[in-house]
Amino acid sequence: MDEAGFELAHLVGNSLGGYVALQLAARGRARTVVALAPAGGWARGDDSYKDTLATQSAMLEELREIAPHGGAVAPGHIPQDLLAHQILGAAVSAATGRALIDHALGVGWHVDAERITCPVRVVWGTDDRLLPWPAAAARYRRDWLPHADWVVLEGVGHSPQLEVPLETGELILGFTAS
Repeated sequence: MDEAGFELAHLVGNSLGGYVALQLAARGRARTVVALAPAGGWARGDDSYKDTLATQSAMLEELREIAPHGGAVAPGHIPQDLLAHQILGAAVSAATGRALIDHALGVGWHVDAERITCPVRVVWGTDDRLLPWPAAAARYRRDWLPHADWVVLEGVGHSPQLEVPLETGELILGFTAS
């Protein structure tokens, strides 16, 4: 953000990106945050996140391997060139993803919610298999962001921006425009 020349931004992130957006908000860098199923919200003592992170690590490795053929695996409702671009982006940023995973395994998850002063919307799908609702949101809902604007999408999985892009776009724009 500093290199791009702006101090504040409307931030939107999915999964680890949602967690990063909240970390930036705690550093005073956000005008608003829309976090789509942000990682790190498991209840204290719930070690299921370790299995999730192992799955995520395996997915990063698989993405790196299939990146050159990304367009060939696109489901019908997602344009092949879009999915290929996303797979390539994920593969290129795998080192960052691994660093976040290693940090989570070593240090754990924490959101300094008291320092987040901007409006926050959290969006979660009830059919999220990677970060299952409501278990993976427990600390966000109870400890960190109980006063956030919570939106639960029935029948939607981990990536609402891909599954219901129009509705997700409206949720983002409607929140950041206020």
